[in-house]
Amino acid sequence: MDKLLVSDLLLRCIIGINEEERLNKQDVIIQITLYTDTTKAGQSDDIKDTVNYRTITKEVIAMVENSSYNLLETMLAKIVEICFSHEGVEGCLIRAEKPGALRFARTVGVEIERWKNK
Repeated sequence: MDKLLVSDLLLRCIIGINEEERLNKQDVIIQITLYTDTTKAGQSDDIKDTVNYRTITKEVIAMVENSSYNLLETMLAKIVEICFSHEGVEGCLIRAEKPGALRFARTVGVEIERWKNK
């Protein structure tokens, strides 16, 4: 299966369970891998024959920046819903990290992989 990659998408949102995390937006870094078949697009050179990662990214940005979740797991589940709403996406690997969330750690994060037909 081919992959389309969106790397290091830096967004800000309300995320976390602690009181101070609920007051101000925090940075989150999101990685999106979309599993699809790019054979037809590779032959036709036409955007209509592939997954438009720009459209998906815009939807993810709008959702995340206007969100208020306690858990990264919930936010990632919503990103999966966005990805799967687009024709041609057969699976996705989504990762989100919160820089500086733990003392002595550069970042903490969650990664999930989902497939439409599994």
